Amino acid sequence: MVNVLAEQVSNLLEEALQQLGVGDVDPGELLEVPPRSEMGDYAFPCFQLARRLRKAPPAIAAELAGLLSTMESGMQKIEVVGPYVNFFVDPASASDRILRAILDNAPGYGAPQSPNGRRVVIDFSSPNIAKPFHVGHLRSTMIGNSLARLFEYHGYEVVRLNYLGDWGTQFGKLIVAYRRWGSAADLEKEPIKGLLALYVRFHQEAEQEPALDDEARAAFRALEEGSEEERRLWEWFRDLSLREFNKHYERLGVHFDTYAGESAYNEKVAQTVSELEMKGLLTQSEGALVVELEDLPPCLIRKKDGAALYATRDVSAAIDRYETYGFEHLFYVVGSPQQLHFKQVFSVLRLLGYEWVDRAEHIPFGQIRIGDEQLSTRRGNVVFLEELLDQAVARVRAIIEERNSELDAKDEVAEAVGVGAIVFNDLFHNRIKDISFDWESVLSFEGDTGPYVQYTHARAASLIRRSHDDLGEPDSSWIDASQLDEPETFQLVKRLAEYPDVLKRAQEEREPSEIARYAILVCHDFNSFYHAHRIFGTSEERSRLALVAAVKRLLADALRLLGVKAPEAM
Repeated sequence: MVNVLAEQVSNLLEEALQQLGVGDVDPGELLEVPPRSEMGDYAFPCFQLARRLRKAPPAIAAELAGLLSTMESGMQKIEVVGPYVNFFVDPASASDRILRAILDNAPGYGAPQSPNGRRVVIDFSSPNIAKPFHVGHLRSTMIGNSLARLFEYHGYEVVRLNYLGDWGTQFGKLIVAYRRWGSAADLEKEPIKGLLALYVRFHQEAEQEPALDDEARAAFRALEEGSEEERRLWEWFRDLSLREFNKHYERLGVHFDTYAGESAYNEKVAQTVSELEMKGLLTQSEGALVVELEDLPPCLIRKKDGAALYATRDVSAAIDRYETYGFEHLFYVVGSPQQLHFKQVFSVLRLLGYEWVDRAEHIPFGQIRIGDEQLSTRRGNVVFLEELLDQAVARVRAIIEERNSELDAKDEVAEAVGVGAIVFNDLFHNRIKDISFDWESVLSFEGDTGPYVQYTHARAASLIRRSHDDLGEPDSSWIDASQLDEPETFQLVKRLAEYPDVLKRAQEEREPSEIARYAILVCHDFNSFYHAHRIFGTSEERSRLALVAAVKRLLADALRLLGVKAPEAM
């Protein structure tokens, strides 16, 4: 589904452009929305046609308008302004089409009518075992979750992968730290905080006692070689961590199809190294094995001591994922500092002859900063996500108590709004940019925030509940589009018409912020409409309630795609 209003204008232009002899031009790609409504609803610029038609843009615009005037356009009017052809859509027919499309579309407005049968594999979240799930993990988790929902909305089968960081020398450090200073009872009581404390203490002690690093390397080597005791401790650390991680995922509304981490590919690494060797791609560099890459630094495959690296496991994992899932797309939702790593991994796969690597894509994102702090587990200056969410919920609970103390299910609403505020703030920003976290902007009920969108949805829900007493549930039969032609009303309808294009753009650009920013614009337009026009007790009551129902449905849908709940009351 596309924006039916823009499509209507594009179809008209397509026919006219064919008559001009430039039928290969796609008018949909050039169509613009004028900055002011009095200039029209859509504008077509003629600059790009000037060279081909050997005419000035204003002359082309006039000729186009002349051709359009001979057609059954369905437009209210068409005007020429210099090099632009401006289109004024008929408000009544447009409102009727848009609101019926929203209220009568069961799969969801902007969604295809049936699945497309293609598969997307998304690797996201991927925290390190035995380390805290802190605010820095939020971006990968929620961007990945939103992309998964968005691709499902468009008919894809989505496989959600949590590629846990469950292997590496840090486990040798943890094993040594636990044996020296750890307590089983303490870890069972507070697993992640206890493991973090051990990890931080190891690094502090190792500064004074460098031999600890040798002891840790020996412990990890024993783990790699299958030592029963080291394996038992590693599995225990992993189980403790997963138990804690799943509490966070449940609270955030996130789920995964598999938790196959780095350790799952240890046995496949030898096969990958053998394949690289067989194809003559490995060279020695200071005792290590590398793959030389054009225009990139060499990709390190095996260290001098024989240990495999992240790149080796990632190459092995990608091959296994294609063999297992046969994906249309493979996404890695991983921070922007890893861009070089993925360029190297994809280059190695390309050298191995795997053409499907062109379907693999790194989706980078910026960092979250609390104040000026860059988070580091090693230093211990982490902000636990659980504590951040708890604080957000507590602050929202206090606001509810102050503003609406009679609200039912206050704790449930505070949880939905508090957690939603954190998630929406994360997704509102362009994913590649760093985010500086600020409580005042995150929790505002009046700014460009999650609570503002949720509150607007709740206001629409309140209006619908009020209509139930006398009129019942609004549906498309309530629409009399001739009553929906006021400027504020039609502006809101036009905004609703944009939703399919917004979803398409968000999908193509892998950018959930497109949806979040659009939801804010819908709220602005809805509140302008709400303050300008009385609903109840007017002759337009039913038509306006149908519009309110369409807004409510679309906002709930947009919030769901972002992974944010839409409370019915606030």
